[in-house]
Amino acid sequence: MCNTGAPQGTVLSPFLFTIYTSDFNSDYNSGTCHLQRFSDDSSIVGCISEEKEEEYRGVVESFLRWSVDNHLQLNISKTKELIVDFCRNRKPPTPITIQGEKIEMVDSYQFLGVHINSKLDWSENTKVLYRKGQSRLFLLRRFRSFDVCSKRLQMFYQSVVACALFFAVTCWGGGVKAWKADKLNKLVKKSSSVVGHKLDNL
Repeated sequence: MCNTGAPQGTVLSPFLFTIYTSDFNSDYNSGTCHLQRFSDDSSIVGCISEEKEEEYRGVVESFLRWSVDNHLQLNISKTKELIVDFCRNRKPPTPITIQGEKIEMVDSYQFLGVHINSKLDWSENTKVLYRKGQSRLFLLRRFRSFDVCSKRLQMFYQSVVACALFFAVTCWGGGVKAWKADKLNKLVKKSSSVVGHKLDNL
């Protein structure tokens, strides 16, 4: 028995956690609900229709029992519930309860670096990406001030600016509104003038 954990931020920690939790597999999932895991972040995703929440709540209960059986303590203060619902008239669902505490329902949540809201309009995510892009564009301009060649500027752009602007673009790229995409593309255009040649838009 080892009572010393792996250092924070190392590759070892999420690797060991993935091995330890690998037995929570498809046997606990249902046709419309499943547990989504990445490293030590876990999310239960469910598609609820006609207000039938039994499967979703069943997976939640299964995960709670499994956590207790495997001596894993959930951080209830960090646990949130986000509901995406486009119906106009629907009564609020009963909140999930864990260890006697009601889980907070939120309108937006940051999951694996992506900001998701209940409308799936990607507005908050676009704001965050734009702010990051602006700050990194400043760094790109500073880098150019040292008389760096265009090839190095493009490498810096791809490594520092573009990775921030297009983070998880496969998730939100097809759903973001045109004017929000244009806002990000303006940063790309400004970066193009710094680098010295045309760069790919969103």
